[in-house]
Amino acid sequence: MGTTTTKADLVNVIAHRTGLTKNETEAVVDCLFESIIDSLKSGKRIEIRGFGSFNIRHKNLRQARNPRTGEKVTVDPKNVPTFKISKEFKHAVSESLKNGQE
Repeated sequence: MGTTTTKADLVNVIAHRTGLTKNETEAVVDCLFESIIDSLKSGKRIEIRGFGSFNIRHKNLRQARNPRTGEKVTVDPKNVPTFKISKEFKHAVSESLKNGQE
């Protein structure tokens, strides 16, 4: 644990496994990310079975406190993207970590 997998790392792995070039793979990955963002912008939920689901959560107007000054501040309402991991995804990761696999 402790290391980070970057988009470039994912592109390399996918390119190697599929036989696509890195440029082709990067275009597909970029298109996937853009499609997810576009769907969320239009208010749609995205469900990828066995992986998880993306959704938009509305947060209402609320009062908060500035931690430095203690001053009360108003936080405007906003929409926040969320991701919920599927049970299969959780199980696969927890089992492999339990067994010492990476």
